[in-house]
Amino acid sequence: MTQSTRAATQRRTGERLVAVLVVILTVDAGELEVLLIKRSAEPHKDMLSLPGGRLEGETLLEAATRRLEIETGVKDVFLEQLYTFSDLDDQGSVAVAYWALVDKPSVTLARRDEWQPAWCPAGDLPKLAFRNAEVVDYALTRLRNKLAYSNVAYSLLPKEFSLSQLQQTYEAILLRPLDKRNFRKRIVSLGVLEETGRQASEGRHRPAKLFRFRERRPVVF
Repeated sequence: MTQSTRAATQRRTGERLVAVLVVILTVDAGELEVLLIKRSAEPHKDMLSLPGGRLEGETLLEAATRRLEIETGVKDVFLEQLYTFSDLDDQGSVAVAYWALVDKPSVTLARRDEWQPAWCPAGDLPKLAFRNAEVVDYALTRLRNKLAYSNVAYSLLPKEFSLSQLQQTYEAILLRPLDKRNFRKRIVSLGVLEETGRQASEGRHRPAKLFRFRERRPVVF
C-alpha cells in the first residue's frame, strides 16, 4: 500500500494519522537557524518543511531521536517534546513536535539529494509546507522562555567557550543586545558554569577565559 493510499484509507475509516516533527535549531555567526528539508513527494512536493515522518514501531521519543540522528548525525543533545499539533495538513492528522538544539560544527547534514537539507534563518522563513511555520514559531517562543530559567543554551555551544560566545548565543535567540557587564554578572552568579583553566584568542583582544557548563543536561535555575 502506498503512502497516499494508506492516508486515504485512514481518512475513510476515521483513523488519525500520527507523525513526528523535529525543529532542529542552531546558532551560527550570531543568527538563529532552523534545519529544513525539501519535500520529494506530494502533497506539497518541492516545498520546504521540517524533518519528520510516521512512527515505525517505536515510541515518539525514539522516532524524534531517529530523525534527529538521520538529519544531523548527532543524538546526545537537548531534545524535548514541544507540542501536539492537530490538522496541520487540513486532513485531521496529528503531529507530535519535538525540538532539538545543536552545536553547528558538530553536525553532519544528511547527504540526500531528494531532501536537500539546509539551514535557514529562523527569523526569515520561506513559505513552508503543512503550516510548519507555526511549529517553528512555537519552538522559538519555548526556547526564549526556557532561556530565562534553565541552562538550555549548553546544547548550542561547544564543550568549552568564552563568555562572549555565550552572550552572542543569548543575543541571537533573544534578538536583542545584552549589556556585557550585567550579563556576565548574572550568568556567573547562577553557578551553572565553571572555568576550564584554559584561554583562547578572540581576534585582537587579549585571550579570553574558557568556561564549560557544569552539567551538559537540562538544569533549572
